Amino acid sequence: MSIAPHPDPETLAELLHSTAIRLLRTVRRVDESSGLTPSRLSALSVIVFNGPIPLGKLAEAEQVRPPTMTRIVNALEQQELVVKVQDPGDGRLVRIAATTRGKRVLIRGRARRVQLLTGKVRRLGKVEQENLSAALVTIQNLIDRIS
Repeated sequence: MSIAPHPDPETLAELLHSTAIRLLRTVRRVDESSGLTPSRLSALSVIVFNGPIPLGKLAEAEQVRPPTMTRIVNALEQQELVVKVQDPGDGRLVRIAATTRGKRVLIRGRARRVQLLTGKVRRLGKVEQENLSAALVTIQNLIDRIS
């Protein structure tokens, strides 16, 4: 991919967007071996990395409506990847927590993604790896400003 020497912000934004989507599609290919749909895997990731979370907050994080998230959580619960637990401070509140099995599924899936990307990064030259490192810092800074 060739980028003009001084692209305008809109062009950069479009390239960043399409690149992010292509990267996600690429790593999702290895997710098929987990046996989970992308939406279930994504929800499980939020649960594992954020700890027990109320269903409404999970739906908000995944940008879906609560009824949709209820179906996703019920499917994850049937697969014994999550459990519903009462909040110790408020018995009316239910939180979704990952089971040991759920954590293991997610950690293995993440490892497969990282392994795929590691192989691709190793094929880059030293200068390309350094450029990638600098670009990632910039992307992380950009995300921090959006959040």
